[in-house]
Amino acid sequence: MNIHLQQPVVTRGVPLDNSSAVVMMMHGRNQTTNDILELADRISLPDVHYVAPQAAGNSWYPNGFMSPLNDNEPYLSFALDCYHTRISELLEQGIPVTKLVLLGFSQGACLTAEYAVRRPGRYGGIVLYTGGVIGPEGMQRNVEGSFLDTPVFLGSSDIDGWVPEQRVLETAALYKQMGADTVARIYKDMDHIVNDDEIAFARALIRQVQSA
Repeated sequence: MNIHLQQPVVTRGVPLDNSSAVVMMMHGRNQTTNDILELADRISLPDVHYVAPQAAGNSWYPNGFMSPLNDNEPYLSFALDCYHTRISELLEQGIPVTKLVLLGFSQGACLTAEYAVRRPGRYGGIVLYTGGVIGPEGMQRNVEGSFLDTPVFLGSSDIDGWVPEQRVLETAALYKQMGADTVARIYKDMDHIVNDDEIAFARALIRQVQSA
């Protein structure tokens, strides 16, 4: 049984049928949907439907994201399956994937980064706040497919205690290699937060999705 699929999904913004963009929002470790939906309030755009799945026990997987993959199983697989299920539910309701923005913070950003690399394509956009692809240092990846110029933003700190700057930059390079239109910004001495510049970038990205 997938424990994450047993948890609620919280929505905010306009009804799905009235939206010009949909943002899937994945919260961080020891957080809830309320925490990630605070970013929706800060983005503050009209005609957007926000979707925030809740993780079982408030965490998507138990150990650090740079641990060996098996150390986070079966919960990592549960989390990735939950992510795919929630996206599939949106697509089944007629939402084009080009109107879908994937957004995550911290553990949710790592999960988002990993999910998208495993299922590349032309999304509306991807926003990774302090996160990177999952797996130990030096892990070999056999990546296939292209992001087809999907706009991708990565923002993080040079002193973050959870997500090393180098992993963020490696993730940015991987996304660029896979055909994403990638922007990475490293902020000096920033705490484990989402700053106003990062919010502004997401707002601009979502506006582009709305107008496309």
